[in-house]
Amino acid sequence: MHIRNLKYLLFSGVFALLSSCETQTAYSEYKQLDKGVWQVEDTVQFSFSDLDLSKPYDVYLNLRNDNNFQYSNLFLITELDYPNGETVSDTLEYEMALPDGSWLGKGFGSVKENKLWYRENIVFPDSGVYKLKISHAMRQNGKVDGISNLTGITDVGVEISKRTK
Repeated sequence: MHIRNLKYLLFSGVFALLSSCETQTAYSEYKQLDKGVWQVEDTVQFSFSDLDLSKPYDVYLNLRNDNNFQYSNLFLITELDYPNGETVSDTLEYEMALPDGSWLGKGFGSVKENKLWYRENIVFPDSGVYKLKISHAMRQNGKVDGISNLTGITDVGVEISKRTK
């Protein structure tokens, strides 16, 4: 009986510790790209609202790539439009592969899913609709013009998770 109580106590402690560090997904959406090709003029847009204005969130950009993606990194341009009319723009770079060419991200087979940090511990101060716009800004080394048809990115998504700790 004593060992059983100890096991229960240990299990309860581990469960409490793990659950205290969890996040709660407040918003998640993916947009599939036509035939795994991201046109330079195609901006992927997400709209979200009804967030708890008093709580901090972590925001991730979720991308799925397949073996047709020919690069080890990815450049993105984001614009976050606030309900009050303010816009925050960023140019971001993410590693997509290791130096040996193996893909980063999770998944079996040819498609890998990458959960990329966008904003950490952000508070959305205004009620209303927020819009996040994402476009790629890829170029080949030594070339001025951008890549018109970026192949190998199959889906673009966003995930907003409420911080619970």
